[in-house]
Amino acid sequence: MLSVGIMGASCSQTKVLNYPEAPTAPDVSDEYFGIAVADPYRPLENDTSAATAEWVAAENAVTRKYLSDIPFREAIRDRLTTLNNYSKSGLPWKGKDGKYYFFENDGLKNQSVLYRCDSIGDEAEVFLDPNALSTDGTVALTGVFPSNDGRFTAYTISRNGSDWTEIYVMDTRTKELLSDHIEWAKFTDAAWAGNGFFYSAYPRPEAGKEFSNANENHQVYYHELGTDQSADKVVYEDAAHPLHFHSAFVSDSEDYLFVTGAGEGVGASLMVKNLRGNGDWVVMEPSQDYNIEIMDVADGKVYLLTNMGAPKGRLMCASLANPVSGAWTELIPEGEGVLKGVELSGDKMLVQYEQDASDRVYVYDRSGKRLGEIELPTYGTVGLSASKKSPEVFYSFTSFTYPSAIYSYDVATGNSVLVKQPSVDGLDMDDYVTEQVFYPSADGTKVPMFITYRKGIERNGNNPVYLYGYGGFNVSLTPGFSANRMLWLENGGIYAQANLRGGSEYGEEWHVAGTKMEKLNVFNDFIAAAEYLVQQGWTNPELLTIEGGSNGGLLVGATVNMRPDLFKVAIPRVGVMDMMRYHLFTIGWNWASDYGTSADSKEMAEYLLGYSPVHNIRNDGTPYPAIMVTTADHDDRVVPAHSFKYAAALQAADTGDAPKLIRIDSNAGHGAGKPMTKVIDEYTDIYSFIYNNLGIEPSAKK
Repeated sequence: MLSVGIMGASCSQTKVLNYPEAPTAPDVSDEYFGIAVADPYRPLENDTSAATAEWVAAENAVTRKYLSDIPFREAIRDRLTTLNNYSKSGLPWKGKDGKYYFFENDGLKNQSVLYRCDSIGDEAEVFLDPNALSTDGTVALTGVFPSNDGRFTAYTISRNGSDWTEIYVMDTRTKELLSDHIEWAKFTDAAWAGNGFFYSAYPRPEAGKEFSNANENHQVYYHELGTDQSADKVVYEDAAHPLHFHSAFVSDSEDYLFVTGAGEGVGASLMVKNLRGNGDWVVMEPSQDYNIEIMDVADGKVYLLTNMGAPKGRLMCASLANPVSGAWTELIPEGEGVLKGVELSGDKMLVQYEQDASDRVYVYDRSGKRLGEIELPTYGTVGLSASKKSPEVFYSFTSFTYPSAIYSYDVATGNSVLVKQPSVDGLDMDDYVTEQVFYPSADGTKVPMFITYRKGIERNGNNPVYLYGYGGFNVSLTPGFSANRMLWLENGGIYAQANLRGGSEYGEEWHVAGTKMEKLNVFNDFIAAAEYLVQQGWTNPELLTIEGGSNGGLLVGATVNMRPDLFKVAIPRVGVMDMMRYHLFTIGWNWASDYGTSADSKEMAEYLLGYSPVHNIRNDGTPYPAIMVTTADHDDRVVPAHSFKYAAALQAADTGDAPKLIRIDSNAGHGAGKPMTKVIDEYTDIYSFIYNNLGIEPSAKK
């Protein structure tokens, strides 16, 4: 185990670094409603140019040298390797062939392996091992989709962390791979019907621009088994709205095809077509103003979770005989908590709510009457696995100091039975505690935050705190276990997770309160969380680290510019850093429902310019925290140009001597599907950077 020791004066963590000179175009600027905005680092948007490649190589050399000089870096790597070396099991489900399937990683495999067995507890066989698809673990299995008769299984993969998806098909019984292969799919499942499946894809991108150009014209195709992709038929497209996403869903009976449309509003439109006839599409809901999710189709009805007329969500029923939204009937009304999901189990329903950023699960009958509740151990996050054809239920539960455990649940008796509970070598989870607090933001709004720490820690203002946030896109931060985080906790660190506005913690109103012209609420909530931790004696600004990824990277970049005095270390990961041009790359246009765009109006352009991280870096000698930006060369969600331009601007500005580094990963993307080796590498560098700049030296503990 590692223990904390404070560095002596001779171990100062600050030294002046010589940063590479970034390629620039000093005369480049854009005009937004009469507002001229300089963009001197525009050349870094070209991620395939020689100049950018040279700059990336030079930046990585500086970062590698800095990190390799940290004396305790390898001790951190060793401890993270040990912490991650435990068996992790996913939630089992019953396949169409009657067998049980589940993912498991017995320790340090780069990717979890998909197994199957005849009964839970029986010896399992490997069904699909994604580790065999590449030598370095950079091919990730992203989805598994069995045909309704169980004969075939389609599966989706991504390479190097990209959002681009490939689809393969195998014989379920023999595991033999078929000749079918789909490329350039994106944001898609495989929805089976007849002798093939529906999927969503874009036209083949321009060579060399696969990971940066805007994605347009998302179409739904039908692929018939045994044919080439070139023969696939377009079954739905919307040429009038090239920026919309379209996703297909087929009822188990294969009678109905549903297509959702998204990308313009905060929700999704929905339409349906009878596959047994030659009828036209029936529009169930034309707008994208509401979240609409199909929970299931059964007995001639569609079960829909929506926030239409209910900001915290409600369960609706639509008759397939008249499925338009005006004819939907309410089955479960809006409640105090946010309705997250519904699973049919035999003649019952398992209904999942989120209450104060923590999950609760109730049992209902099909009429919408609540019958009981699944008792959970503590604050946490639940996953459910059930089927309307069977009363058999499995659920997973995880919390900050509770590795994901698997339970079976008897709907009739209300009893839960533990199936699998992992243990992490050298850790006693009873040594740690989580509490939830509600702190005031700048406008008085009460914001929830979880604080996790080792028992016995004193509020003396001298504890290192790691504050994490996101605050956007209707995403809720609920409790979950991280083996990497345990390194921080076992060394006396405190982990704080703030549930900022912009998320879904309290429904659509909470989400909207952190969007567009209200986005500053999110940053103020995060700053208030840090101030609360200081005021309550948990820490002080010299021991406070902030981190966030993607939209959370924007959060970190913006709050550092607003309050550089409040933090000692900042880790903005794969962040959206150029708010004036984000909508011009890959799927960036899809974020306009949360952010607005610089093309919307002068008011919106001024608002975005007022907090855009790359445009608001101070250059007057104000000391900034130590900052390590992270990105990856195959990130086609938030293109690396955001981080490139932000890091270059940071390094060129007068913000004090604390290091301003950028860590650029290779053969990696936005984060999903990252192999275990790369995860450990990344957290080794993040923790090494943090500890080095906090002046704390972790050392081996006997």
